[in-house]
Amino acid sequence: MTQGRARRIGSGPATGPNTSAGTSAGISSRTSFGTSTGAADLRLGIDGCRGGWVWVANQGSDWDCGLAPSLTALAGRLEQAALALIDIPIGLPSGGPAERACDRAARALLGRPRAASVFRTPCRPVLAASDYPSACAISRAHSGVALSCQTWNILAKIRETDQLLATRPGLHQRLWEAHPELCLYGLAGGQPMQHPKRQPAGARERLTLLARHAPNALACVEALVQRQRQRDLARDDAIDAAALAVTAMLLREQPAIRLPPAPLRDARGLPMGLVYVLTAAA
Repeated sequence: MTQGRARRIGSGPATGPNTSAGTSAGISSRTSFGTSTGAADLRLGIDGCRGGWVWVANQGSDWDCGLAPSLTALAGRLEQAALALIDIPIGLPSGGPAERACDRAARALLGRPRAASVFRTPCRPVLAASDYPSACAISRAHSGVALSCQTWNILAKIRETDQLLATRPGLHQRLWEAHPELCLYGLAGGQPMQHPKRQPAGARERLTLLARHAPNALACVEALVQRQRQRDLARDDAIDAAALAVTAMLLREQPAIRLPPAPLRDARGLPMGLVYVLTAAA
């Protein structure tokens, strides 16, 4: 499919609460992250969707967004970015029963019911599976548990991301894993969302929060959603991408929080970690 794109919207200077109090010891830490290279450095938020990948970009006072059929189609934009946050597992365990520390920590912060949105990350050998039964068999052999249906549904995108990073190693330093619900938790001052994202109340809750930080980002996203077929782009996927992009924007000036503080690396040297920013509660 062709890449859909919404018009660029100028937002003026971005505003948002300042960073607030610290986080739980031993779970996360603040660190310099995605250091700005200038007033107009490019920041991206990327989320998978039925039509490919939805992206939201901030550069200086402008917001842009679009729909790409593949990550390869976004490679040029990624190579120009100072920081891109993507909602897909990057660092993959080789096997064993233990889950990634970042996934466990994210669930602990989000609590029920939002913790359920953090799926178990597959072990790397599962990427070779061609169907769900074989994926479950490989997962059982290497980690002792079958693969969930939710993880199977995004396995092709995990594989696509892994292949992109293998062929373009220069992206390792600018493409980082994030989770929308964790980013929203941080943007809300350390409070998880109260409503499911696919319910009208959940959409309103998330849009209201994002509008506090970057109102014109939402105008750009809304224009894109209106132009795309629903079978290609669901509104909640576009909102998730916006949450990542707003987080990436705030990381120009505010310190990142990483889960865990010093992420382990997988067999390919990719970090098994998540990043977000904690703002002051409204």
